[in-house]
Amino acid sequence: MRITVIGGGPGGLYFALLTKKRRPDWHVAVYEQNQADDTFGFGVVFSDETLHEFLSRDRKSFDRIRSEFAYWDDVAVHKQGTEIRCAGNGFAGISRKKLLNILQQRAGEEGVEMQFGVSIAPEEIATRFADSDVVVGSDGVNSKIREHFRESFRPEVTIKSNRFCWMGSTRPMDEFNYFFRETEHGIICAHTYQYEVGRSTWIFEMDDACWRGHGFDGMDEAQSKQRLEMLYAEELQGHPLLLNRSNWRQFPRIFSEQWTHENIVLLGDAKASAHYSIGSGTKLAMECAISLSDAVVDHAETSVAAAFKAYEDERRTPCQIIQHNADVSLAWFEHMNWSWDMSPEQFAMVVMCRAKSITYDNLLVRDPDFVEKVDTAFYERLYRETGEDYRTSRPTPMFTRFKLRDMTVENRVVMSPMAQYSADDGGNLTDWHFVHYTSHALGGAGMVFVEMTCPSADARITPGCPGLWTDAHEAQFKRIVDFVHANTKTKMVMQLGHAGRKGSTQLGWHKMDMPLAEKAQNWPLFSASDIPYMDDVSATPKALDRADMDRIKADFVQATERADRAGFDMVELHCAHGYLLASFLSPLTNRRSDDYGGSIENRLRYPLEVFRAMREVWPAEKPMSVRISATDWAEGGISEADSFAISEAFAEAGCDLIDVSAGQTVAGQKPVYGRMFQVKFAEAIRNVPKMAVMTVGAITEAGQVNTILHTRRADLVALGRPHLWNPYFTREAAAWYDARNQHWPKQYLAGRDQAHRELPKKRDQEIELRRKARPRPHEADEGAADRREAAE
Repeated sequence: MRITVIGGGPGGLYFALLTKKRRPDWHVAVYEQNQADDTFGFGVVFSDETLHEFLSRDRKSFDRIRSEFAYWDDVAVHKQGTEIRCAGNGFAGISRKKLLNILQQRAGEEGVEMQFGVSIAPEEIATRFADSDVVVGSDGVNSKIREHFRESFRPEVTIKSNRFCWMGSTRPMDEFNYFFRETEHGIICAHTYQYEVGRSTWIFEMDDACWRGHGFDGMDEAQSKQRLEMLYAEELQGHPLLLNRSNWRQFPRIFSEQWTHENIVLLGDAKASAHYSIGSGTKLAMECAISLSDAVVDHAETSVAAAFKAYEDERRTPCQIIQHNADVSLAWFEHMNWSWDMSPEQFAMVVMCRAKSITYDNLLVRDPDFVEKVDTAFYERLYRETGEDYRTSRPTPMFTRFKLRDMTVENRVVMSPMAQYSADDGGNLTDWHFVHYTSHALGGAGMVFVEMTCPSADARITPGCPGLWTDAHEAQFKRIVDFVHANTKTKMVMQLGHAGRKGSTQLGWHKMDMPLAEKAQNWPLFSASDIPYMDDVSATPKALDRADMDRIKADFVQATERADRAGFDMVELHCAHGYLLASFLSPLTNRRSDDYGGSIENRLRYPLEVFRAMREVWPAEKPMSVRISATDWAEGGISEADSFAISEAFAEAGCDLIDVSAGQTVAGQKPVYGRMFQVKFAEAIRNVPKMAVMTVGAITEAGQVNTILHTRRADLVALGRPHLWNPYFTREAAAWYDARNQHWPKQYLAGRDQAHRELPKKRDQEIELRRKARPRPHEADEGAADRREAAE
């Protein structure tokens, strides 16, 4: 087999080396447009986990690279003269030039043909390498191959907003340092680390306004260097900055829908880029190089197509996870100013947890002293702001109280409103609802939301949705609320909503969002505009006229009065997920030309009318919340500025909490999923309009809850599906952290005592096991390398 690699970066070289090593009979050639010693940048960073995986694939390159490492364990965050350190991170730096030279040497020793200073035009590939079975496009971020065959690869290239440049310095350091500096034009961050003796990398990053304010847009490399040396004179400690193609750039976020075209396959940054703030570009390239090499060798007797499929099947999801984490990290650096008013301890926590892959529990493994510092700062801040004193009990943030008007919530854990589709045709509750809601309250959640409840029969999503328009409905809810109040400290929240154009559909476990099978059973639909939810499937709704608006507003008011009489502690107005009031807010569903359409101010008009009418009849001492979709996950939908305007308008009308969700507005949405994937929207509203917010969305662990609270991404954290299989999530977490400030029903006290004896021991054992299990390849697992060599 003949293999051609175009691009001699770490990924391309490592692929060539591994492939030739396993199949010395194959012809493997690398073509690189730069000279062998010609490279830009300074250092490359690897984590312990990364090193453990890929460098041991080739023992000789592993040993040579390891001998050149500058290793550090601490990350130090510097803010306004204060340094906060977090240990246990395990990183190694190496000169990019040395890494390339080692891989070049090893590839040459294995018999890889290498040609430098050779530029290959994509249109020449078919003829020049007609005898090649596989052509690997490893030509970097600005890949000519990807762009030439873009109809096949279908790349999405997004240029991000921040400005950055890579420089070096002679300043030595024993840790990874983030030097944040406030200037008259904005916040600058220097990402810095040592990569060899007497050399360190300095990546300077700032937003566009700060960059222009300092005049960098009119400076060359030397002038930028001089300006940055002045700004960072204290941090540089008398050492100069060094230049090497240190031009200002904006990060290109690259995602390719497909990685192959005929016998061409993309590798490294050519197919997907990961922001440098989580040090993953080279990691991604080299891990994909391993997978591609394995796939090509293992499927050599089958077909190139089978090899490419195996490669993409194995690497597509891991690449997307890494890229998602990098995107989240990148987004934080684009909004550094949101966190600037934080204490150094809280700010350091945000920096450590910005990508969401590191959580409170991860940090307990890495550096418990760091966690103790940020916990202490959290409790001190809470004491200053609210008078709540947790400085001795230290229950973790999730088990601190939170107050909205006269309502005090015992902890920050909330059970999300989740449709049960278990009411009868008249909207009446059943035994299922009583057991469901009371069991979750007994499970210790600070607040329990009932599912979206409808103020009229034609407001329902499905025939199985509960209502609140009769005395019977009111009594059924009162029975639940009374039980909860008598036996727990959980607060009960009524969520009121109107399904709008998404109503009259089948139960969730049948055909979700589809009209009822029996046409005669369907009821009329309403929306902001006469646009069906799904073309050719859903019924066309009537666009509300004034009489409809008045009638529906009155329905909400009577339901609000009933919720108060039933004893609910808070009421929430559902203005999300494409339901009736959400259909007014989104420009995708509101095409009106009257006073209720057009600008965000007009689109807000009717939802605010309903909310104000509800607020009038809801007791002043009780809080109200509003659920919104902060994005529609669709082009032309609600913007970040819209979500700020919506939140501020409801706050002015008397809203105490914004329940921040996302999407479900249009059937063709394209959500970006991932752990805690909606938290960023709550974080924006919490830190810009600075409102109290609740967040939701793929939050599954207590450690994530503590992380969100610590980093001021939300004030309350709602979990949905985890509560469906574990009603006692909150009690389990309280025992795990040994938080002894939570109320337990007296019938459960014996279980409480056992849980607090056993789970903290289990937690400590697990932490210790994780510490011992962390790979430390800089200390050399000789046995693992030997076993790998023998297997090959």
